[in-house]
Amino acid sequence: MTGLVGRPVARVDGRAKVTGAARYPADNPVPGALHGFLVTSEVAKGEVTDIDTSAALAHPGVVAVLTHRDMPRLTVPSFPYPKGFIPMQDTAIHHVGQPVAIVVAHTVEQAIEAATLVAVRCRTERPRVVIDDAAGPPYLPPPFRNRPNEFKRGDATAALAGAEVRVEARYSSPARHHNPIEPHATTAQWDGDRLTLHETTQGVHFTKGTIATAFALPVDNVRVVAPYLGGGFGAKGPIWSHTIINAAAARILRRPVRLVLSRAQMYTMAGHRSEFRQHLQLGATRAGKLTALLSTTTAQLSNTEESIFNTSESARFLYDCPNLHVRQEGVRLDVATSSYMRSPEMTAHFGLETALDELGWALDMDPLELRRRNHTEFNQETGQRFGSKHLLKCYDMASEAFGWSQRKRRPGATKDGDEYVGWGMATEMHTFGAMPSTASVTVGLDGKVVLRIGTQDIGTGTYTVISQIVADAMGMPLDVIQAHIGDTALPVAGLSAASATIASVSGPVDRAARAARDAVVALAVADERSPLSGVPADEVETRHGHLIHTRNHQRRDSYGAVVSRAGKPVEATGSGPNLPGLSYGVVFAEVRVHARLGSVRVTRVVTAHDIGRVMNRRTARGQVIGGVTWGIGHALMEHTVYDRNSGRVVNPNLSTYLVPVCADAPPELEALFVDEPDPGSTALGARGFGETPITGVPAAIGNAIYHATGRRVRDLPITQDKLL
Repeated sequence: MTGLVGRPVARVDGRAKVTGAARYPADNPVPGALHGFLVTSEVAKGEVTDIDTSAALAHPGVVAVLTHRDMPRLTVPSFPYPKGFIPMQDTAIHHVGQPVAIVVAHTVEQAIEAATLVAVRCRTERPRVVIDDAAGPPYLPPPFRNRPNEFKRGDATAALAGAEVRVEARYSSPARHHNPIEPHATTAQWDGDRLTLHETTQGVHFTKGTIATAFALPVDNVRVVAPYLGGGFGAKGPIWSHTIINAAAARILRRPVRLVLSRAQMYTMAGHRSEFRQHLQLGATRAGKLTALLSTTTAQLSNTEESIFNTSESARFLYDCPNLHVRQEGVRLDVATSSYMRSPEMTAHFGLETALDELGWALDMDPLELRRRNHTEFNQETGQRFGSKHLLKCYDMASEAFGWSQRKRRPGATKDGDEYVGWGMATEMHTFGAMPSTASVTVGLDGKVVLRIGTQDIGTGTYTVISQIVADAMGMPLDVIQAHIGDTALPVAGLSAASATIASVSGPVDRAARAARDAVVALAVADERSPLSGVPADEVETRHGHLIHTRNHQRRDSYGAVVSRAGKPVEATGSGPNLPGLSYGVVFAEVRVHARLGSVRVTRVVTAHDIGRVMNRRTARGQVIGGVTWGIGHALMEHTVYDRNSGRVVNPNLSTYLVPVCADAPPELEALFVDEPDPGSTALGARGFGETPITGVPAAIGNAIYHATGRRVRDLPITQDKLL
């Protein structure tokens, strides 16, 4: 064994990425490819009455301008296609930015310029785009993927009425949008009825099935390729209409067509985090024990899809509370469909963790102590004890590292020059998924190992971790492992979303590698030419690419020699059960608030997480850095602004939709891990983790701001105007 799993191994794909050798979906050369660009609706509600394409068709380089009049009739897929309709199938307009035509030209510049020449006339109606403008009251949508939107335990209303201490507040978050470095891109290439897609997707096999449904194709007629992604935070998980429209254009023209969304188009084409409201009520004893929790949330839905993505799992599972009522409501609006955005529970979790802080102040109790008193070792819905939960240890590790015991009890008690200094904390929790996956491992005649699995690396380090697993299982050096992922020609694996990748692929990869190892050992001990001939298989260990007799280290053979003598590669596969679950943690934050300007700086953050076995300490820490940074953005700046009259997004770019930059990151960030394998894990003791480190950050920052200033802000983002 090499002991690589758990070590801070550098990314095996790092050199390819920094040297430009990594081919992203829009980088793949496709001979003869044309370029498409979408013409989108400038109105939010109405109907197309006429489209004049003559000027665009006359533009140099334009091959075609396709509208609803040209599109084939397609089938609307179910999840993971969340939009509820396919644009350009009729004349109805459901939101601003909806595709109404696609221009195809020899160069992307020609396509973009010609798109400005397409004249679209519409019958318009006044849209409703924010929750306050909804036509009716919020309603309870039907279950989404068999998950209900209302949960009850005990009698929360009666328990609240009888509580010794009560906290009631309303919290809100604006709509927010994904902004990965790499925009969405798709290249469609048909060969008869067979389609190859180079696609920015977090799930190549999910995309394959969705596209096959839309075009009524046999699933095996579709191949999807995505070896690298320039960021995937949920928006590239579902399949969106631009992919279907581009594939249809390529089929009509019988030429490959490439389409890359502009930054502005990503704000209306590829999902977002919904505008969100929460009414939260807590009841507790004077000793700080929760007796009632009532949470009613309202999310912005589209008029064509009613799935609730901003869910309330932490209210259901995190704390010990006998009486609970969680209700997830929505309102239908004339906006583009929302979708998952990294850590979808974060919006409801902000309300819960802020309300806990408010309860702590009402009780004159340390907010960390309040959380300890409501800690539970049991699943609140099933009553079963968690097999592995070390949240209390996270509290201990992070509070000690942060120096929480030195926290002053009075808000506004600490000032340094012109800045008030405050400390805040919040528990973190995330539900991770797991999906069926299969891996294959091949040992070549040269002794090198090829791993094949149809998963994806969305920037989290999947290439590296699965290579570490294979190296450990086979006793191989890391540099002889070559991982092939991101292609539906490879064995089926699940979506890289819901922090599910590690939970889904680790077990199958390990089983495939161990099966390949065992097969090579069997060849060696049965081969009269091998120094290991006749040795019992269970007395052979593997280290550094060699097979070694455990009782006589002079008797050894190499993988390459064994397989070469056999005359053909050795291949093995692995699959098996994968289980979802929960990951936990805590975040402590220090903020400085300028007394005259109201500006906020996050100057210090300490986190501790219980994620089972840490597979790679470097990539795990990277997830914490990313989660904290994104949490700062959500807490202090990110905010999609809609024009309520037109329905347009006012700030669809990175100059006015503000995201954190290096100067916003805390100068001090310490990421701690319990690192105790979960005995119930099917992923070598690990759990899904990636989205966990963002969940508590906005609340911790808001709680720290209250500690610094005595000003409680319940509506994100916490901007200067709300503090002055």
